[in-house]
Amino acid sequence: MIVRTLDDIVGTERDVRAENWNSRRLLLQSDGMGFSLHDTTIRAGTETRMWYAHHLEAVYCIEGEGEVEDLADGTVHPIGAGTVYALNGNEKHILRARTRMRMVCVFNPPLTGQETHDSDGVYPLITEEPSPRSHHAGAGSQ
Repeated sequence: MIVRTLDDIVGTERDVRAENWNSRRLLLQSDGMGFSLHDTTIRAGTETRMWYAHHLEAVYCIEGEGEVEDLADGTVHPIGAGTVYALNGNEKHILRARTRMRMVCVFNPPLTGQETHDSDGVYPLITEEPSPRSHHAGAGSQ
């Protein structure tokens, strides 16, 4: 069993910051869950262009207001607390935050924590071996 709190992540290598966002990576590939789980804050008034060419992502907004634009066809979807959007086709998109937004994000395949966006907004596909402890019952907290 893995048990972590957000406070366990803050200020560690799992607390990843960029110009427009801050991603606290609660579960990563090394945890052996088959997905990664992130608590992400988007700064108010920002616009972030992204394209997860190698990953599927589901995003659940729990706080704030903004919009996501699908760059393939220009469709803009309002995003607010209680809204989920899923990039099930590796869509190139822009996330615009009108207010500070807090999102819960899930990636498949899972992120390792080492990824950074390239100039196209893409995370590279990095793989690593899961921690052996994460696969055994009774392994304790990590």
